[in-house]
Amino acid sequence: MATHSSMAYGRWTRLGFATGALLFVVGVLGHLAVPAFTGPAPDWVGTLLFDMEVLGVLIALFVPLLFGIVLPLTE
Repeated sequence: MATHSSMAYGRWTRLGFATGALLFVVGVLGHLAVPAFTGPAPDWVGTLLFDMEVLGVLIALFVPLLFGIVLPLTE
């Protein structure tokens, strides 16, 4: 007899999307705020903020697809 997990897909979808959106917003605001307050930032700061933007977009797009559509269909 197969056991079913009671994973809350809706909760994981909302939290994953919120995490991705938050990463994106922090990255964008960092690009705007860091040079305004501290002057020119080191290159690694720009790289970190850009990576946060890209990861935020990817997470915000793929987590709802995975936890909202794919995993509930496979159960």
